[in-house]
Amino acid sequence: MFYKLSFCLAFFAAVALQAQPSLKSIPVPQPINVDQFIRDRAALTLLGKALFWDMQLGSDGRTACATCHFHAGADHRSQHQLTAPLNATLTSSDFPFHALSDPTDNSSTVLRSNSSIYGSAGTFRRKFTSINFSNGTDDGYDLSDVASFALDGLNLRQVTTRNSPSVINAVFNARNFWDGRAQNVFNGSSPSGIADSAATVLVYRDGQLLSEKVNSANASLASQAVGPPTNNVEMSYDGLKWPTLGQRMLTLRPLAHQRVAVDDSVLGPFVNSNAKGLHPSITYGSLVQTAFAPEYWQSPEGRDGFSQAEVNFALFFGLALQQYQSTLVSDDSPFDRFASGDTTAMTQQQIMGLNLFRGRAECNTCHSGPEFTAASVGALLNNGGRGGPPNAGPDTGFFRTGVSPLEADLGLGGVDDFGNPLSRNPNAPNVQGAFKTPGLRNIEFTGPYFHNGGQATLEQVMEFYNRGGDFPAGGLGPSVRRLNLNANQRAALVAFMKALSDDRVKFQRAPFDHPELCIPNGHTNSAQTTDARFTFSADENWVAIPAIGKAGAEAPLQTFDEMLEGVGNDGSRANHLSQACPVNPAN
Repeated sequence: MFYKLSFCLAFFAAVALQAQPSLKSIPVPQPINVDQFIRDRAALTLLGKALFWDMQLGSDGRTACATCHFHAGADHRSQHQLTAPLNATLTSSDFPFHALSDPTDNSSTVLRSNSSIYGSAGTFRRKFTSINFSNGTDDGYDLSDVASFALDGLNLRQVTTRNSPSVINAVFNARNFWDGRAQNVFNGSSPSGIADSAATVLVYRDGQLLSEKVNSANASLASQAVGPPTNNVEMSYDGLKWPTLGQRMLTLRPLAHQRVAVDDSVLGPFVNSNAKGLHPSITYGSLVQTAFAPEYWQSPEGRDGFSQAEVNFALFFGLALQQYQSTLVSDDSPFDRFASGDTTAMTQQQIMGLNLFRGRAECNTCHSGPEFTAASVGALLNNGGRGGPPNAGPDTGFFRTGVSPLEADLGLGGVDDFGNPLSRNPNAPNVQGAFKTPGLRNIEFTGPYFHNGGQATLEQVMEFYNRGGDFPAGGLGPSVRRLNLNANQRAALVAFMKALSDDRVKFQRAPFDHPELCIPNGHTNSAQTTDARFTFSADENWVAIPAIGKAGAEAPLQTFDEMLEGVGNDGSRANHLSQACPVNPAN
């Protein structure tokens, strides 16, 4: 009997070993046609990490890219993350957004259906007027926001209309954003790729300053990066443009208001000892000059009153963030070790889950390859070959799964800033309401889930797929159907997904270490901000994400469901949002 059991376990392990290989086997996609811009990639990584985590980037001097991507590359905040009701503090009873009397049957009685979105708190609705060089922020004034993000007569931070996906492993995505609008080809200026025909940079060549097109494939992260900093919901005041942002940022000392660990894996050698930020001799301008070829920054002349470096700041920013985020690859999970031949790296329950994942549940139709997404560069090059849908072409990896009603969010069925369809095949079935398949790595720590953030736990996600989605009307993608998995099978799939967590992410070890960050976590009800410039803005609660060096933290990251229940607020979990911010958020 023992022999038969051992043989059976070995057989199932062997079946699983024939599945997706380790991510270590996949080369990190490299942008094409960028060598002429870059002269020092180490400096480019340094520049990218500093910019990503720097609160000075936002118009208010308080909002970094990392503000929405600080926790396993995603957002983890608990208050004022919903589009409605405003300033709500989330609890486990708020999830799932669409609750059914029978979680196995999507046609059963609806107990609750919340059409709100768990997004990310961005910036206040304000009009840009000028740069305030005295404190490195933007000046402006409050705009009326009574109809949307206002409470008790005061403006609140606006909330984005989609959940923030993780930036970890996002370098493998052929396109980024949930709807794919961050194009694979970076144009040096905007997310729209070749559709933005006016996008150019300035190059100084043979004594002349010339306009030049940028056409860099495999650079969707650069395309994505240049979207939020001038977006008046996410990071900037209305009217701020890239050259003006460059004019402000190039003069600033990186991370001037944030502590950086002396053993930070990238920034450590340049830390301002016993103080905040990088060394006083370093500015973003000096980092740009080290990282980029002089032909793209050396001229004091430029365009419309801006210098060449200021005009080209979007180019510098996009390529720097692409470079930094390309280092955020989590390829050392138990699954990766198992896929490399260590049959003891995963439990038998996790192996059972992997076999269900690739077998009866057919999860790998959408979550294919070592990247666990059919929306990857590799899947695109293989024409959707890794279990993806046939003839998917450039839209491979985008599916409708019935998370929300078709009319609630068109996703891939929408248009870009120039009115062009986001889909490469807009007449194909199930394009309306389709979204990019996210990778599953570290999903244990990136809740809540889906583009609307409507599921709090992986168990709720499995119930959702087990019943064939919540809103199937209008057609669903391949393999989205009622699965009829029993409780043990669903638990095995959840256990397998947790085997995709990399301990370096879990404990914030290099390359996932980072500077200190101060983030807003909701508003103080009926209290006005103390900033005299913005008399219509509400006061805020500020919490700390401490600086972490390359050795990582002692405590693991808090999961979203632990956050809802208060587990780990005693310090036994990291990023628990219960620690007062040691950074003065007002410059």
